[in-house]
Amino acid sequence: MKQNDNQNILRHWREAVPHDRLAHLIRDTERAFRKSLQMRLAAHGVPFGHWSFLRILWEQDGLTQRELSDHAGVMEPTTFAAMKTMEAQGYVTRRQLPSNKKNIYVYLTDQGRSLKEKLVPLAEEVNHISTAGMTEADVARARKVLLTMIENLAQDEVDWNQQVVSPATRGSVSERPAPSAKAAARLKKA
Repeated sequence: MKQNDNQNILRHWREAVPHDRLAHLIRDTERAFRKSLQMRLAAHGVPFGHWSFLRILWEQDGLTQRELSDHAGVMEPTTFAAMKTMEAQGYVTRRQLPSNKKNIYVYLTDQGRSLKEKLVPLAEEVNHISTAGMTEADVARARKVLLTMIENLAQDEVDWNQQVVSPATRGSVSERPAPSAKAAARLKKA
């Protein structure tokens, strides 16, 4: 991203398409958050792609690579490549347990663990910058709205999966069964 991308995104939202879909606004907000944190992490030699894995391991060390993939929401080859690099940097060790040669477990090293006190304040700084000029009530309302959106979309996923029984019954979206009464009520509110 170029240095003025965030200004271009802001102009886009305020002037060009002020009423575009909310999903696009949230995506652009996430990009701005990511760029701000990415700049700070880079100053410490930590790629942004390692941030999620570090956060997960700081909370629950000794996960399998598959569990890390699931927690981070990425494919296993992505996790494998990141763990290989993080191991070379001295942040993690990977090992098999004598009782389980199938799984590879990932553990933070002292160096990886010590990154927490350097990097977490950077993420907190980005959050603080992003909410400048907002009241505590504004921040609480934004959190509530975003969490409600996540809940609604999680329920939609459950509803969708319950309606699509097998790959053979999947049709185009226009052939999709009508939403449940609960989902329809949520759609009317939107």
